[in-house]
Amino acid sequence: MTFEQLIFYVLAGIAVISSLMMISVNNPVKAALWLVLAFIATAGVWITAQAEFLGIVLILVYAGAVMVLFLFVVMMLDINLVKFKEGFTRYLPIGALAAIATFAMIYMVVGPTHFGIEKTGEPVRHAADYSNTVALGAQLYTVHVYAFILAAVLLLVGIVAAIALTIRRRPAHEVLYQDIDKQVKVQAKDRVQLIKMDAHNEAPVKKKEEDE
Repeated sequence: MTFEQLIFYVLAGIAVISSLMMISVNNPVKAALWLVLAFIATAGVWITAQAEFLGIVLILVYAGAVMVLFLFVVMMLDINLVKFKEGFTRYLPIGALAAIATFAMIYMVVGPTHFGIEKTGEPVRHAADYSNTVALGAQLYTVHVYAFILAAVLLLVGIVAAIALTIRRRPAHEVLYQDIDKQVKVQAKDRVQLIKMDAHNEAPVKKKEEDE
């Protein structure tokens, strides 16, 4: 076993263990942190496969930005952990069957029968001046441009859904709401009222003379 293979198995094992911990812990914040560890391990696997751009993007974008957004959403949703724990054992058999079916389909599509070393051959070793970013961008914006646009739309839908989940209507005595349409249509006569009052002269204040 070479040193590169050892690094791959260590990173792959960390990714698998952290993924299992993510779906098994009851605290959603801890699950998000385990997912960050899975992202970092997967980024290491990509870097060993000479996909430096994908590895760095996975750490910066997903582990650094998207997971922070997930944590904010989890905190704002105020999830009831007691009710969440009760449903875990109830739906465990269904989840196990779905996981087995998913792994079976992944094995059928990307298993060694179609993507083994015997089928694809050894990866091509590139020179030190090879740009992984240029090669990826050339494929992304030409061959897979429609899939790229579709992924952007799906991310936009996810952002809108996250915002919609965090908006909760509270009673008027607890929080003040803005009516933008009403504020735009307001006129001066609705806000300013001039009152005419008669003039009133007050008597001058006399200083009290001290007794000598």
